[in-house]
Amino acid sequence: MTFREELKTLTQLREAQRGKWDNIDPESAARMRVQNRFRTGLDIARYTAAIMREDMAAYDADTANYTQSLGCWHGFIGQQKLISIKKHFGNTKRRYLYLSGWMVAALRSEFGPLPDQSMHEKTSVASLIEELYTFLRQADTWELNHLFRAREEAKEAGDSAKVDDLTNQIDNHETHIVPIIADIDAGFGNAEATYLLAKKMIEAGACCIQLENQVSDEKQCGHQDGKVTVPHEDFIAKINAVRYAFLELGVDDGVIVARTDSLGAGLTQKIAVTSEPGDLGDQYNSFLDGEEISSASDIDNGDVVIKQNGKLVKVKRLASGLYQFKPGTGEDRVVLDCITSLQNGADLLWIETEKPHVGQIAGMVNRIREAVPNAKLVYNNSPSFNWTLNFRQQVFDAWEAEGKDVSAYERADLMNARYDDTELGQLADEWTRNFQRDAAREAGIFHHLITLPTYHTAALSTDNLAKGYFGDEGMLAYVAGVQRREIREGIATVRHQDMAGSNIGDDHKEFFHGDAALKAGGKDNTMNQFG
Repeated sequence: MTFREELKTLTQLREAQRGKWDNIDPESAARMRVQNRFRTGLDIARYTAAIMREDMAAYDADTANYTQSLGCWHGFIGQQKLISIKKHFGNTKRRYLYLSGWMVAALRSEFGPLPDQSMHEKTSVASLIEELYTFLRQADTWELNHLFRAREEAKEAGDSAKVDDLTNQIDNHETHIVPIIADIDAGFGNAEATYLLAKKMIEAGACCIQLENQVSDEKQCGHQDGKVTVPHEDFIAKINAVRYAFLELGVDDGVIVARTDSLGAGLTQKIAVTSEPGDLGDQYNSFLDGEEISSASDIDNGDVVIKQNGKLVKVKRLASGLYQFKPGTGEDRVVLDCITSLQNGADLLWIETEKPHVGQIAGMVNRIREAVPNAKLVYNNSPSFNWTLNFRQQVFDAWEAEGKDVSAYERADLMNARYDDTELGQLADEWTRNFQRDAAREAGIFHHLITLPTYHTAALSTDNLAKGYFGDEGMLAYVAGVQRREIREGIATVRHQDMAGSNIGDDHKEFFHGDAALKAGGKDNTMNQFG
């Protein structure tokens, strides 16, 4: 409801109390309602799920409508990201948040920093979703509070035209609430555990859950070695669990991202159940590495034998008990994983790759689209890639294939700063600049995200400040490197008391205490130095 509608409703409600609510100002109460548009996480999940569905349809119509996000490890980081987006671009259209399991493990666990192996408390994932939305809701309240204060000043000045203009701005306010793609890792246990955690995440506001096909208790970061996948039937059960959680909570259009780590995973924990040649279990088992045998005498104690393509095969098993896939089968397994997931309830795909290469991704997506024409990807623009080296080597290889002279460049040393201003270095930067739009157009990528950028930005900015402040610059390191830039670039946090809600609290004091309110924002508030 708009502010005008809320004001009318609350005025009538107060009048119905026959004097008992005379201390309640309907305008103040209406203002508080408008500044708290989303009352529960489920309200948020339903609202943002609809946004994602609209964006997916828009992408299907035109691949220029791809979406983006940055991973955020704290509510404040997510809040400032959305405030910045609104400041620079005027709206939040097709811009989301990503919640990275890596950053939860590294930064949000009570055990301290952990590797990305699902060892952190599973509830910390839902807690971060709730925290992110708490800060985004506060950003709404903060922004609207400034509009309401300006409206009050215009009202007191008798400027009715300005009052109407500000009221329209309030009624058409764009929320900072956007979809979060939330990482549930490999589900933190069996399908029941996945269902229970998915419910907590959805209740906190998640409209989109990303689930990967690794074994929960062997889970590894997608950019490290030792990954172990599960048979499709196990993964489908977890997709079902997440869908049931969405349906139970009334988020009927919730989005599931099925991630496959098969490109870099050479192991499986168990052999799939199969009933007949060519079924899903048989297809999974066809990728297992092994040695063809002709008789029982070829079987040693503890060996496992399966029927593969009509022949008996002794499957290669490691000392860990894990089974090994045939070398070079990664892409075929990825394609099968993706088709199977989409045909069994997933909405979007995530293919974890070892490099950002449009041609490689497109090759797999085109095969998937032979079975599922509207297949779309969420893609990790990972900080684990050396982007500079990757794209310089891609340019080098392309030039070499064209017959262009590349003798001035040493392929293995292309990260060297001496190549920064060369033709190759500049073209590689242009390819990097265009990677997202090119991949959206050519490789079916609907959503581009960077999993843990704010982990790196926090470290970099802290390093710069520490180097100057504890060195020769002293206080100038903060003043010139931080505060002066905040003022000149219009960063809201320069008035940190206001950003933290001081003015909102003052207004509430006035609502509750009237003229007796003791406010923090008077003439002695040093924040007044910032205008």
